[in-house]
Amino acid sequence: MNDSRSDNVQTAQPKILVVGATGGTGRLIVSDAVARGYDVAALVRSPEKGADLKGAKLIIGDARDDSVLQRALEGRTAVVSALGTPVSPLREVTLLSSATRALVSAMKAKHVSRLICITGLGAGDSAGHGGFLFDNVFFPLMLRKVYADKNRQETVVKESGLDWVLVRPAVLNDKPRRDSIRTITDLSSFHGGVISRANVASFVLDQVRSDEWVHRSPLIAW
Repeated sequence: MNDSRSDNVQTAQPKILVVGATGGTGRLIVSDAVARGYDVAALVRSPEKGADLKGAKLIIGDARDDSVLQRALEGRTAVVSALGTPVSPLREVTLLSSATRALVSAMKAKHVSRLICITGLGAGDSAGHGGFLFDNVFFPLMLRKVYADKNRQETVVKESGLDWVLVRPAVLNDKPRRDSIRTITDLSSFHGGVISRANVASFVLDQVRSDEWVHRSPLIAW
């Protein structure tokens, strides 16, 4: 594990907005945050999509709609973006960058500064560190267009002027949470790995109250 900055632990319970709350990782983020006693709002496309997000206030609407985002951000102190998009081998992908651009604009308008954004192994300088099959087969055939948009998304976040953290999980699975994970920024000896969605959710929520990884892009893996 890399050396870290000293934590800046907040005393008040966070009031977070989760964008992408109905995905596999997003649902765990919501349930974990509620279990921690956080005040949680979840932005969802329809009431049916968010019906099982117990303990969260549902905001209904499109994540690219400024008026929806500003309403969702009312009274919030931090945002977690768990936005995802399906594999798209042929069609161009723009959802991640366009929604993140709208989110950053709305956060600035509402004076919400903390943004934790999940991208993935293969984004930015983590490209080429997924192992032979991931880097040479799955990525170029299935993920190239998705990750082109993840790269645009990361640029939007890095240029936002917010207190951002970019979280890059290794390949996701649904196994139980482990007590410890690796947080990696020197990728020279990393060539593929996995992590559970439960561990990602826990790590992401830790960043809501800590300055340890602000303005950095840790890759997390078992």
